[in-house]
Amino acid sequence: MTDRLDGIHALITGAASGIGTACARRMARDGAQLLLADLNGAGAKALADELGQASVQADVTRAGDIERMLDLAYQRWGRLDVLFNNAGIAEIRPLLELSEDEWDRMLAVNLRAVFFVLQAAAKRMRAQAPIAGSELRGKLIQTASIAAYRGGLAYMPHYAASKAGVVSVTRTAAQVLAADRITSNCICPGAVDTPMWKKIDAQWSKIEGWQTGEAWKRRTSFIPLGRPETADDVAGVVSFLASRDSDYMTGQAVNVDGGLVMGN
Repeated sequence: MTDRLDGIHALITGAASGIGTACARRMARDGAQLLLADLNGAGAKALADELGQASVQADVTRAGDIERMLDLAYQRWGRLDVLFNNAGIAEIRPLLELSEDEWDRMLAVNLRAVFFVLQAAAKRMRAQAPIAGSELRGKLIQTASIAAYRGGLAYMPHYAASKAGVVSVTRTAAQVLAADRITSNCICPGAVDTPMWKKIDAQWSKIEGWQTGEAWKRRTSFIPLGRPETADDVAGVVSFLASRDSDYMTGQAVNVDGGLVMGN
């Protein structure tokens, strides 16, 4: 355990699996106080109980759930230092077969909800005192993806569009909120070994007529660092962005991908 995040109070959405879970474990180990939110309330509670933290069941596409989630953070701590705006979904669907409902659902979770959670948190952060030991009042961290930049995602057009939107919202928020001493950055993971990617692999492999696992094998074969990415590879970067060490960073989209994308 380190003290990098000592005195930091953070809300993590999409905490019950994958990147959210790995980041919760790392941030707790680094000293943060956490509120873990997920549509899977039981999963969030189990993780919170394991880590000695708090949890809340929340659907981030619902305005009432967003406010309830933030209310709980402020009732517990009187402030929120860090939002890790991580909840998201993925789906394989060929471009020419993508329906309006599928498009709308993807953007509702991955972009619309990300924006309104960010907005609700920022409104409260701008009225609070600076974080202890920092010049900042708050930090916003979004989960985007290298899909925001990398072409050729013929089977994930709606996912790629949503993540490009997250990068755009992140940078706009950084500009707007700088005067309020609130930073906004996002992470752009690559091919991460999570339950979400297992779903992508199964759907992608089925479309191509491959054995399960083949899409994952092909997707990760081009990683310059020579191995698939783990959620723990992402967690250390998120912990840094949540810490005082990153106070002079804002408006950045940080690729964490083993070198799949170099520059953006």
